[in-house]
Amino acid sequence: MSKSKKPTRAQAEDAVRTLIRWAGDDPAREGLRETPRRVAKAYDEFFAGYGLDPKTILSRTFEEVEGYDEMIVLRDIHFNSHCEHHMVPFYGCVHIAYIPSNKVVGISKLARLVDIYAKRLQIQEKFTAQIANALGDVLKPRGVAVVVEASHMCMSARGVQKPGTSMQTSHLLGLFRSDPRTRQEFFSLLKAPK
Repeated sequence: MSKSKKPTRAQAEDAVRTLIRWAGDDPAREGLRETPRRVAKAYDEFFAGYGLDPKTILSRTFEEVEGYDEMIVLRDIHFNSHCEHHMVPFYGCVHIAYIPSNKVVGISKLARLVDIYAKRLQIQEKFTAQIANALGDVLKPRGVAVVVEASHMCMSARGVQKPGTSMQTSHLLGLFRSDPRTRQEFFSLLKAPK
């Protein structure tokens, strides 16, 4: 969406007031008077990923790695996101691995990459693929693997109401897709004790 078509803060707060009335309450009562402002501010945080470019985050790389060409794995990157179907939270962990070809990226950049995509309306499958594809496109590694494990409030707090369920998705590129030994090594490392 272009910036010119983005609603104003006042319009967003009015929309929250409408939803409060629709839910059956009075947005003018004491406990709710500041809620529209707080919700708009929270949405600034929840959806900050729309204003960030993953390529910019991954652009600072290191080439002086003494020929290192083995698997790099960063596990348990915690995230919070929002389902694009119901706008309720889903949350969990991302595990990322890549096999560099000639450059590496700082590990904090991997966590920031996860945050960029988590702070957008998402479905888990797309979220998983976006992380892997961004790494593949920018770093051009020999392989990328991303696994996401998440709990979805659209499953636990509404609809079928099945708390305790979790979903796991993966997206494999390069050697992780074509070489069974590489894929097995990655999944074994995920199961290893921390």
